[in-house]
Amino acid sequence: MPLDISFLTNAITRLAEGWVRYQSDINDTQIRDGLIQRLKITYELAHKMLKRYLEASAANSVEFDQADFHYLIRSANEQGLLLGDWVQWRRYRDMRAKTSHTYDEAIAREVVDAIPGFLKEAQYLHQQLMQRLSNE
Repeated sequence: MPLDISFLTNAITRLAEGWVRYQSDINDTQIRDGLIQRLKITYELAHKMLKRYLEASAANSVEFDQADFHYLIRSANEQGLLLGDWVQWRRYRDMRAKTSHTYDEAIAREVVDAIPGFLKEAQYLHQQLMQRLSNE
């Protein structure tokens, strides 16, 4: 069964739309809070699709079934699926973890500040997955 990345496609589109809307009024906390939730969803889907792709394309899928986050990112980076390295992805994971603390203004701003970099990364991953899946 081919890997369905349509949920990731939609999440990235919604995150990008939210970012554009947020730029029109960066003081609108309701838009900001929705944008943070879109980051959370997009991050989760990017992580899942990355893991599923690596499992599906590996000679031994068990290698990635039990893999920790560091190994997953390193392997994806070696295969050219990501723009960023472990340090950048660890930061995105940290931002994802902070999404439940966005009632704190400083944390909310920190998470939002990470969105442009993550969005670029998610779009690149999506492009790589689309390209590779179309060649299968």
